[in-house]
Amino acid sequence: MKNLTKTKWFTFGTYLLLVLATLLIGFVLLQNNNALKNVFYSFFDVAENRTFDYRQSLKVANKRPVPNKDIVILAIDDASVEALWEKYGEWPIPRNVHADVVNYIEAQRPQAIIFDLMFIKSIKTANNADKYFTDTINKYNNIYTGINFDKQEYDVRKPIDLPDRISSKIDNKSKLNFKKYEFSNCRPILTDLLNGKVHVGVTNALRSSDGIIRTMPPFFIYKNNYYPQLTFKAAADYLNQKETNNFTINKNNTIKIAESTLPLTKNGDLILNWYGKSGTHTAVPYYKVIREIDGTNSAHFDFKDKIVIIGTTATSMHDTKSVPVQNEVYSGVEVHATLFNNMLDNNFIHKTGLWTNIAILTVVIAIVGAIAMLSTSTIFAFLSTSLFTIAYLLISYYVMMFYNLWIPIVLPIIAIITAFTLSLLAKYLMKSRDFEYQYKLATIDGLTELYNHRYFQDTLRKQIDIARRYNQPFSLIICDIDFFKKFNDTYGHQAGDAVLRQVAQTLKKNSRTTDYVCRYGGEEMSIILPNTNADEAMMLANRICNAISEKPFHLTPVDTAPVTISLGVATFPDNAQTPQDLIEWADKGLYYAKEHGRNQVGRY
Repeated sequence: MKNLTKTKWFTFGTYLLLVLATLLIGFVLLQNNNALKNVFYSFFDVAENRTFDYRQSLKVANKRPVPNKDIVILAIDDASVEALWEKYGEWPIPRNVHADVVNYIEAQRPQAIIFDLMFIKSIKTANNADKYFTDTINKYNNIYTGINFDKQEYDVRKPIDLPDRISSKIDNKSKLNFKKYEFSNCRPILTDLLNGKVHVGVTNALRSSDGIIRTMPPFFIYKNNYYPQLTFKAAADYLNQKETNNFTINKNNTIKIAESTLPLTKNGDLILNWYGKSGTHTAVPYYKVIREIDGTNSAHFDFKDKIVIIGTTATSMHDTKSVPVQNEVYSGVEVHATLFNNMLDNNFIHKTGLWTNIAILTVVIAIVGAIAMLSTSTIFAFLSTSLFTIAYLLISYYVMMFYNLWIPIVLPIIAIITAFTLSLLAKYLMKSRDFEYQYKLATIDGLTELYNHRYFQDTLRKQIDIARRYNQPFSLIICDIDFFKKFNDTYGHQAGDAVLRQVAQTLKKNSRTTDYVCRYGGEEMSIILPNTNADEAMMLANRICNAISEKPFHLTPVDTAPVTISLGVATFPDNAQTPQDLIEWADKGLYYAKEHGRNQVGRY
């Protein structure tokens, strides 16, 4: 039982050492190699993002979450581009048309109108139209339009100063700095819009390294000032029921707006929760509203209490973006609708932090290690680990589906594979050690640590077979401790055991590495000498005899005594042809040595 407990502790310790060594080696390699670190992080970032996309696609297939019906996209789609181009003979269309659309919608009292359009510079052939447009836009207090930041060279475009009214005041209590979203230049929109009453936000949408939009930053930095993202600004105003320019980022990387708590990633992003394929949100073609205004279309569109987002969905406008929903491409305006919807529903994805991920990895490694260690069958361990992996994947999907929580998949799966492999290796080492232990119990004498009698008999038979096959001699030495009984009678059995151990060690020390030193029985010991003739065996036996007689033996911590041995030598095939005859011949030599004074080598 004691040995079994020690073996279990050895196995557990070996497993932990293998896991820790693997993690340590990986950590050191990453810290000392920036190129490898970049490859590592890039791989895991892309791979983990793909698992997010797959989970989002499954959620969409199960129609979760449900899009808000109060969000309406007024879409400049392919049909609208063709119809409006035909009517006005140019593109872009005169801006007074947009003004008429605004007046038509505002007559129905919408919650907000958001233009995902850039009104850059005046159209020289339609100055009056531009004036009518800006006056109309600035007449209302619930209209939003966009501005775009970039890093254009100064000799192409000189950066302008933006009015303070469109910037945001940020009380940043977190460690986020938004430096990733800092820009050095911007594309200016009409001055009357910048300095007017209309709300202005940033329309930039930044993709992940693989070109897919999964997140949206709420703020951008330009000339050391913070500017809100267009739809974020509109939704924040809507939730607070007033214009909002002051925001607080809490220590836990969240922004509190009314009853909604928006979780930010370590990069300062909001992770979007997607609602479906392209066209999921309610959309109204732009040209149909214009025809309704002109009286050429009898359809009526209800915009009362709606959030109306105006933008292009036409493929010819090239405002398309890849999104996590499988094989889907969104227009920019649909991304804005998704962000607004997330804010209304407080429905953003939360991503687990570092310590939570470490806890997950620890639990995964512990469970897989226990499965592999405790299983009696490798096949059963493999199947159990596979089922556990499937269960983890299902859990990761359902916690995102029902709790909007993004727990990692790639690292835990790699941890499962690594832990399973290392645990099997540790188990193999344990079995190997256990085999060695059992083999030692079966072949080694516990007191002298020499080969035991059974091993001696097996080896002797094998050596005869080898000698016959290769026509070479081998010899056998049998020795006996002289007057051994007196050590037990005088000093006790512990002293006798001490003599046996010291004699055994002296025999091993003075033998060759190819020789087999065994305990024959009692105080008798034997040495099998492969490929050794009679003369060579006699020389070795005499050397051992002298080594014993010249060595002081410790019987107790304070008592020493001289010890001598008698030895008998036999050689195959000179003296015998079978194991029994060879042992008998060596015994006769031993008896001859004892009868003629002991402390010598006898040969019959």
